[in-house]
Amino acid sequence: MTALRPEREDLYGGGSPYESPAGARPYAGRRPDPPTAPMPRLTEDGPAGPLPPATAAGAPAADEETMALRLPAGFGPQGGPTGAAAASSASAASPAAPGGRAARRKAAKRRGGRRHGGPRETTAPPAQRDPQRPLTRVEARRQARLRKAGPATIASRVIGEVFITTGVLMLLFVTYQLWWTNVRAHAQAGSETHQLQDDWASGKRNPGVFEPGQGFAILHIPKLDVVAPIAEGISNKKVLDKGMVGHYGEAPLKTAMPDARTGNFGLAAHRNTHGEPFRYINRLQAGDAVVVETQDTYFVYKVTSMLPVTPPSNTSVLDPVPPGSGFTGPGRYITLTTCTPEFTSKYRLIVWGKMVQERPRSKGKPDALIE
Repeated sequence: MTALRPEREDLYGGGSPYESPAGARPYAGRRPDPPTAPMPRLTEDGPAGPLPPATAAGAPAADEETMALRLPAGFGPQGGPTGAAAASSASAASPAAPGGRAARRKAAKRRGGRRHGGPRETTAPPAQRDPQRPLTRVEARRQARLRKAGPATIASRVIGEVFITTGVLMLLFVTYQLWWTNVRAHAQAGSETHQLQDDWASGKRNPGVFEPGQGFAILHIPKLDVVAPIAEGISNKKVLDKGMVGHYGEAPLKTAMPDARTGNFGLAAHRNTHGEPFRYINRLQAGDAVVVETQDTYFVYKVTSMLPVTPPSNTSVLDPVPPGSGFTGPGRYITLTTCTPEFTSKYRLIVWGKMVQERPRSKGKPDALIE
C-alpha cells in the first residue's frame, strides 16, 4: 500500500517533487524529516516495546519519510489481527483446557454427558461412577435390563430350587431313617427291658401265652453287646420298629418257646434302622454264646452254623430240625433271622444255635454273661 503524503513544491524546477536534477544540490534551507520511531507492539496489557520492521510477505516496508499513521505489523487494513497475531489473540482470549483432547474426553465422561458436536461418549461403568451423582436415563435403562431375568435364567433358577429342595428332603429322610429311628427304638426297647425287669423283681408273673407285642424275655448276645427285649410276634409296627426282637409265635410260622423240651425258638429283628439289634450277627462264629433271659430261667445257646444268604420264602429254616443247619435230630435250638445285604431286604441271613445250659435265675447269672 502507498501511504498518503502531502505534495511538495518542485524545489528544483520541474520533474518529480522527490527527485532533484542531476548534479543539483539539495535545497539548503530544507529541514530534514525527523527520524520516525518504531511503533510500539500492542498487547493485552498495553504497549510492549517497539515493533520490529515488517518482513512478512505482502507487508509494506516502513516509510521513514512520512508522518502518516501506520498499523503495527500483523494488523490488517480493517484494524483486526491477521495471521499469527490472530492465533495469539484467540489463544489468549480462550485458554485451552489443560491436558489436551484426552483430558477433555475424560472430563466429559466424568460429567456423564457428551460434548456438543462430538461423538456420543460411553457411560462410565457403575464401579467408577460417582455414587452421589444420580443415574442418567441411559444408565437407569441399562441397569433395569440387567436386573430383568430372561426365560433361561428363570428356568435355571426353578430347576436349581427343585434340586435343592429334593436334596434337602432326601437328606432329612436319610437322617430320620439312619439316626432318629435308632434313637427312638433304643429308647422304647430300653423302657421295655426295664419294665420287664421291674415286673420280675416285684414277683408279677406273666401268663404262658403272650399277646402280640407283649414282651416276655430279654436277649443277650455278649460278643455284640446286644441287650434287647423279646416280644411276641414279628409285626413291624408293634414289635420290630420299636427296637425289639420278635418271636415267630403265630401260624403258619409258629415256633417253640425256650422252655419247650424240644423245638426251634425262632427270632427276627432289624439289621439296619429302628434300633438294628441284629446288625452284626454276621460276625458270630461257632461257639459264641446267645442267652435268653426269662422271669425264672437263663437259657444259654451256642452258635453252631450260619446260612449267609437265602430267599425270604425259605421258611424251612424255622423247622424243628432245620435243613442245612447241621442238626440231625430233634433238640432245643434257636434261629436268628435278619435281612441281607445291609440296608436292603432282598435276602435273609440265618444263624443257628443249640441250647447248652438252662440255669435258674435263683442261682445267678450264667458264666456267658459274667465273662
